[in-house]
Amino acid sequence: MQANKALMQSILSALAQGDGRPFVDAMADDFCWTFKSIGPWRGTYRGKRAVRDELLAPLLAQFAERYTNTASRFIAEGEHVVVECQGRVTTKAGQPYNNQYCYVCRLEGGQLKELTEYMDTALAEAVLTPPERTGT
Repeated sequence: MQANKALMQSILSALAQGDGRPFVDAMADDFCWTFKSIGPWRGTYRGKRAVRDELLAPLLAQFAERYTNTASRFIAEGEHVVVECQGRVTTKAGQPYNNQYCYVCRLEGGQLKELTEYMDTALAEAVLTPPERTGT
């Protein structure tokens, strides 16, 4: 449990500095990222490649600067770690995108296996273009 929490703290520490590499590196090949929302952001990306190519690449392409995400709370139990955090970035259109998130993460063998994300979808829809999806 403590190892999982420490890994997530390390990942979010890097994200707070605009470094997403540890997050991607920690994803298992069969990693699943699920958005629990309504509208175009809901659904699941299955596989590290799909997350990287179909979600992260098009999303990050909309940003004018490095995206940062600062954690305020970590709660760990067994293989799960819950993270409350605040993302900040300005889009290429000049709009601020400062969203709050709750990530429910499942880790196994030192790797991220699943992430379920809760966010302000109205803000995301107002500011961002959702990625084209081939997932579910």
